[in-house]
Amino acid sequence: MLQFPAWKVILISLTLLTGTLMALPNAFSNAFLGIEPLRPEAPTAQQLADYNAEMAAAQDSWWPGMLPSGKVNLGLDLRGGVYLLMEIDEDDVVANRLNLMLSDVADTLYGQGVRDKVYGSGEVEGEQLIFTLNRNRMDETSMDKALDRIRDLNTPVDGALGGQRTYEVRQRGEAQIAIALTEAAKSSFVRDAQTDTLQTVRMRIDPEGVRDINPVPQGENRVILEVPGEPDPSRIKELLSQAGNLTFSMVDDTPSTIRDTLATGRAPVGWRLLSDAETGERMLVNNVAVVNGEDVATASQGFDPDDNSPAVNFRLTGVGQKRFSDVTQNNYGKRFAIVLDEQVMSAPRINEPIYGGQVQITGNFTMQEALDLAAIIEAGELPAKLNFMEERTVGPGLGADSIRAGTRASIIGLALVAVFMIATYGRLGFFAVLSLVANIVLILGALSGLGATLTLPGIAGIILTIGMAVDANVLVFERIREEKAAGRTPITSVQAGYERALSTILDANITTFIAAAVLYMLGSGPVKGFAVTLAIGIVTSVFTAFVVTRWITASWLRWARPKTLAI
Repeated sequence: MLQFPAWKVILISLTLLTGTLMALPNAFSNAFLGIEPLRPEAPTAQQLADYNAEMAAAQDSWWPGMLPSGKVNLGLDLRGGVYLLMEIDEDDVVANRLNLMLSDVADTLYGQGVRDKVYGSGEVEGEQLIFTLNRNRMDETSMDKALDRIRDLNTPVDGALGGQRTYEVRQRGEAQIAIALTEAAKSSFVRDAQTDTLQTVRMRIDPEGVRDINPVPQGENRVILEVPGEPDPSRIKELLSQAGNLTFSMVDDTPSTIRDTLATGRAPVGWRLLSDAETGERMLVNNVAVVNGEDVATASQGFDPDDNSPAVNFRLTGVGQKRFSDVTQNNYGKRFAIVLDEQVMSAPRINEPIYGGQVQITGNFTMQEALDLAAIIEAGELPAKLNFMEERTVGPGLGADSIRAGTRASIIGLALVAVFMIATYGRLGFFAVLSLVANIVLILGALSGLGATLTLPGIAGIILTIGMAVDANVLVFERIREEKAAGRTPITSVQAGYERALSTILDANITTFIAAAVLYMLGSGPVKGFAVTLAIGIVTSVFTAFVVTRWITASWLRWARPKTLAI
């Protein structure tokens, strides 16, 4: 138990050295480590000056590239920022799916030639899709044929063979067909919407993938979003309030048609009346989109070549480019509208065919508005409306106070433990304090290396592991005392103490590790942060208490060969 061959010593030393190197960057600034800062969006003069100073310092850094430079990620409560709890509107999910079904059913009936005979109209009413057939053209078999053709579209939920069907199709009255989602289908579509929402939210808030944001699911229909360092929750909510439905559609500029539509307030069939977001101009826009958001490959903030004002540039995919170029070739002199969520963002006139799929939206944008609009366009449409259930904002000053308070508590706790251990167990207590310091270093190194996020409850988890590590040492030292009182020599007392305390230490730490795993799987936000640091602390505390302290003690026993053991 006290034998440490060369390979064990090397392994222990490498573990401690690696942990120290991983934790070391937390003691220095980013500029010292050579980490280039992110350029602030729409910076003020002072922010730009600070950015240039940090960039110059980072470029002059002598920190070796072979050494780790990653730091512990600070959570929302330590760094400040925005916390949002959002709920996916299940009614919106159902309505969207029924609208898709409306298109599928209409295509099926048209394709089977039913349109000329009995097809009337279809519309979504609440959680049902109602199709009304033409009574004057119905015969005895019309309803059965229509039901059969619609039921042929009814696939199993999630594509599982023999599973529950997606839709319930039934006759309502003499000439109507009602279609509703099954409960299994609702749950499946909401889960799919949650998954899609996580991706879309991340792309909207962090289109470049460089910010430490953390959208996570909660339950089946909620999403938690934490944006550390973000001072403006209203901007985040604005980004996520827009559905992001982008379409390119032709505009009808015929004066008589516009005049009649404005007079009656009713648009012709196949058209809708929309307003220009900048000028307020009312215009008729075709319901059939030339291209839509799915045809956008990339979007970015740019500048209008005429007056250098902020604009949004985006590039279409190959399919979108082909359709767009065909439309611009065949509609010379007409206008097309770029519509985002039923607002006309721009309505340029086609003066020449547009090839290459490069499009620009200009307007009275600020730099931030252009950046946000580009993020919305590139991220794509949200699968359903988001309802904001809870909002919290943590200022950076409060986060800094939390760091200071947590650091102070850790230092005080470590100091008190050190005094107690040395006063109670003498030299062995001092060895335990050394391993305790190594334990804290290893925890910081593990958090840095894994890219985990440290929260205020996480600091509480670190403080708790300090006590747990001491507890393991206390168990060993009390066993050593018992063996010494029984008349054993110092070496045999220490060996027996570690052997007999091992099972108790493992039992206590394994059960605590299981509890941490359950907290991580079932918890969210700060609870997960606590679980992560607790789990890491359990592993490192067992290593330092039972391996490092034992190694130091065994080395001292071999070197000093004491006749008695003062404990």
